[in-house]
Amino acid sequence: MSETPEERYDEKAAKAALAAKLDAADELAGLRDRFVLDTASDHAGGAAGVYLDGNSLGALPCAVPGRVEDVVRRQWGELRIRSWDESGWWTAPERIGDRIAPLVGAAPGQIVVGDSTSVNVFKALVAAVRMAGESGSSPRDEIVVDASTFPTDGYIAESAARMTGCRLIPVLPADVPGVLGPRTAAVLLNHVDYRTGRLHDLPGLTAAVHAAGALAVWDLCHSAGALPVELDAGAVDLAVGCTYKYLNGGPGSPAYLYVRRELQPRFDSPLPGWTSHAEPFGMRPEYEAGAGVVRGRVGTPDILSMLALEAALEVWEGVSVKAVRAKSLALTDFFLECVDAYVPQGLVESVTPSAHAERGSQVALRCARAGDVMRQLIERGVIGDYRAPDILRFGFTPLYVGFADVERAARVLGEVLG
Repeated sequence: MSETPEERYDEKAAKAALAAKLDAADELAGLRDRFVLDTASDHAGGAAGVYLDGNSLGALPCAVPGRVEDVVRRQWGELRIRSWDESGWWTAPERIGDRIAPLVGAAPGQIVVGDSTSVNVFKALVAAVRMAGESGSSPRDEIVVDASTFPTDGYIAESAARMTGCRLIPVLPADVPGVLGPRTAAVLLNHVDYRTGRLHDLPGLTAAVHAAGALAVWDLCHSAGALPVELDAGAVDLAVGCTYKYLNGGPGSPAYLYVRRELQPRFDSPLPGWTSHAEPFGMRPEYEAGAGVVRGRVGTPDILSMLALEAALEVWEGVSVKAVRAKSLALTDFFLECVDAYVPQGLVESVTPSAHAERGSQVALRCARAGDVMRQLIERGVIGDYRAPDILRFGFTPLYVGFADVERAARVLGEVLG
């Protein structure tokens, strides 16, 4: 028997009241003020917009515009070349890397910021193959890659395999242990699946890779800033990630490369550049790699976007990643509960795991006409995205998304589909 209008109204009122109660008890609620977000006046009907696309592009932190203006007007406009020393431009890649480090469970001195995620995947994967080939008499000539990976990672893995003379083995993460062997050189995996939001077992899979004598390379694009990432504790060899999603660094903000401290003396980058040289201003024709994680640098740092990122990372001061994870799970649980209540049965199907241990910070719903449905949601102020052919994606950034946002998004989804 279908619900009456009165029963539906009562259920929505109850959900809205619960959302208000959860927001009132939210220890992270005050962080919302650190971001530039829509207000009720920005949308017809007097309701503020709901931004659930932080898994593609994070919201703008309030501190960034003023910092960028200072970098442009004073540091570049007035100090000019002196800013490489006086404003700390030269050391920014390692300094900002150290700021990211606690968000991914790494000690200082192991992360360098710069280049794109794609470039860093290439550097990490080729270097991993080279390092794996240094020990043992038998050849290490196989690269294992996540078959469900973001396309660019797959493209780069294929190119790296050709460049290093390796055979590429694409498999789903759950099947990785079964294909590892004495010929495995490196394994490239995603911590969270970009399409479904599935969280993979970083410590367990890393241990399996190491048991085979290979090196593990992890892509953290959809996990860093949304949930605890224990790079050091998990003995991860190399990792890469972007900064424009849950780290809110802005469109095209520079990515980062993690090189475990014990591997840094052996890290042999396929892209040696002048800023990673032991004597960058010596202008010697022979390349000699610098010491430490600086080996991950290539060319001149992209200062404008890098210092915007540094300002954006200030929102994390005093914030516990564990608290962020707890809120993320609560938000996604509540969203799925509201979707189940508001959306007519059979019109959407969650492809995101229900188990907390297997869930990132997004919910992916399979839905017919997903592109058209998302367009209608956006027109009504609920911002998510979709992936062809039939996936609606909703990203939950606990720093600025609240429970009332979640309830409204599910309610509007139900109205669009109903």
